[in-house]
Amino acid sequence: MSQDPLFALAKAAMERSYSPYSKFPVGCAIRTTSGATFCGCNVENASYPEGTCAEAGAIAAMVMGGGDTIKDIFVIGQADGLLTPCGGCRQRIREFSTVDTRVYMCGPEGVRGVMTVDELLPHSFGPEHLADHEKAAEKS
Repeated sequence: MSQDPLFALAKAAMERSYSPYSKFPVGCAIRTTSGATFCGCNVENASYPEGTCAEAGAIAAMVMGGGDTIKDIFVIGQADGLLTPCGGCRQRIREFSTVDTRVYMCGPEGVRGVMTVDELLPHSFGPEHLADHEKAAEKS
């Protein structure tokens, strides 16, 4: 079975990471429902740990590029175990996903695990909750 091209994009993004403080490079690649791809890497700065996660960078590139819904997202790092997005990035991913969006957690050798957004962030809060709130407020 051949590797998904998004794995190679995520790995190339990881290699561009600017992580002199944590020494923990992370890359991310997104495929939207329309088939467009976007990438990001973590970028740190001297006021560490204030920086930008790879997922946040890829999502920002997606929004700037006109994308709106993530179909697949690959996250890669050099951790020994399963590398999952941090809590903040789980919420960012959720904002632009469906319950069926697939999150691929990768190491340098390939995909180590796959979860849907619903599995990664169960009982999550998303944009539809605000829409429900607005509808309820209009009825009162």
